[in-house]
Amino acid sequence: MASIAVCPGSFDPVTYGHLDIIKRGAKVFDRVYVAVLNNSSKKPLFSVEERIELLREVTRPFPNVYVESFHGLLVDYARSKNANAILRGLRAVSDFEYEMQITSMNRVLDENIETFFMMTNSQYAFLSSSIVKEVAKYNGDISDLVPPVVEEALKRKFAAIASNGDGN
Repeated sequence: MASIAVCPGSFDPVTYGHLDIIKRGAKVFDRVYVAVLNNSSKKPLFSVEERIELLREVTRPFPNVYVESFHGLLVDYARSKNANAILRGLRAVSDFEYEMQITSMNRVLDENIETFFMMTNSQYAFLSSSIVKEVAKYNGDISDLVPPVVEEALKRKFAAIASNGDGN
């Protein structure tokens, strides 16, 4: 039986921290679905379509990684992909408390899908999409935080917002 994992997130935008988890997950699992969700509690900078496009570009070197979007319950999406695992990255102890709640609920919803936590490489332990967006908004150097294609997309997005008040 193939080992199939779902790596969910908002990826707004994808960072080197995300890529670290995806790349390492691709070595462990036969197939990894990077599942882009639209988190209703957050106002994304990039549309779901833009996030998928950026993720597909930066995960191109990994032939067993597939990028899609989903809505609804993560366990329902995982079942639709015949996934037996959910892959989550942890940066710090503070992430663990939140992730434990989600994992416990997912286990209630489907006890056959296991959650695997992977510690992010220490050089990315501080990194979040929110921090990247804040630095990029003020033209700070983010070249060590995101792939070049993401850096360019952020520059275009913030230039568009500055010129017409609209990121689209």
